[in-house]
Amino acid sequence: MDTSDIDSAAFFTARRPRLQRIAYRMLGSVAEAEDVVQDAWLRWHGADRDAVRQPEAFLVRTVTRLCLDVLKSSRIKREQYIGPWLPEPFVDPAEDDDDITLPLMLAMERLSPLERAAFLLHDVFDMEFDEVAEAIGREPAACRQLASRARAHVSQARPRFPMAQDRQKEIAAAFFAASHSGDLAQLRQLLSNDVVFYGDGGGKRPALVNPIFGQDKVLRLLQAFREKGGWNTAEMLRMASIDGLPGRITLESDGLLQTTALQIEAGRITAIYVTRNPDKLAHLERAARQVRRSTT
Repeated sequence: MDTSDIDSAAFFTARRPRLQRIAYRMLGSVAEAEDVVQDAWLRWHGADRDAVRQPEAFLVRTVTRLCLDVLKSSRIKREQYIGPWLPEPFVDPAEDDDDITLPLMLAMERLSPLERAAFLLHDVFDMEFDEVAEAIGREPAACRQLASRARAHVSQARPRFPMAQDRQKEIAAAFFAASHSGDLAQLRQLLSNDVVFYGDGGGKRPALVNPIFGQDKVLRLLQAFREKGGWNTAEMLRMASIDGLPGRITLESDGLLQTTALQIEAGRITAIYVTRNPDKLAHLERAARQVRRSTT
């Protein structure tokens, strides 16, 4: 492709959403993904056009390698993280048509950076292994092995019994209503026996130090939240799709945001993911302010 005559800014802008999705799926952080894509723009803007024969491949390669650099340092930070680590909530991803949900993103945390890159680029973004090899600097055969190992590791994170989104939304609405009213009998009907509750506060807001496993323990936890003026006093801003899961965004009693996402299989809630770390919710603040203004 002759790159000498293309409008470099327009070319990059048209591909920014895809680059943003690649970076977010690699990093699990909206803020870090935005930084990576901005860095890629600077490198694209300063690149020698005559030397760039495949501009799209150049951009994907640049973003992927920048993400690999970030992952090397992020892994150490996440090992030192206080309490459960959850990805930054990506809300209502209108342009995301892949099937990467929050549980799968958590499963990918167990992969090496190269396994994660090979799996995402090939299995999610439909790149040929020759292109993957160019992006991560490995031979195609090695990329096949990386993707195969990754696929085996994350297979259990894919839903065993997929449900229609409308039905999932109905179950989510019933759960939040029962949580608000304190209807423990209804909650018991909605929760699976082996449900798990994750709370990510990052040491910056009260949250769980460890996940809570089992229906009875999660019910006691929800009851304690309500008795302490938690879930029944929060201001519900809106229902939302959070990393492919039904959930909601709320304004809590401390004046800060919280997201809650529900993993639902076979008609029961199997996991509850609550993100409270303000650093992970900063990108939602502007939208939240707009919602509050529109309802006042």
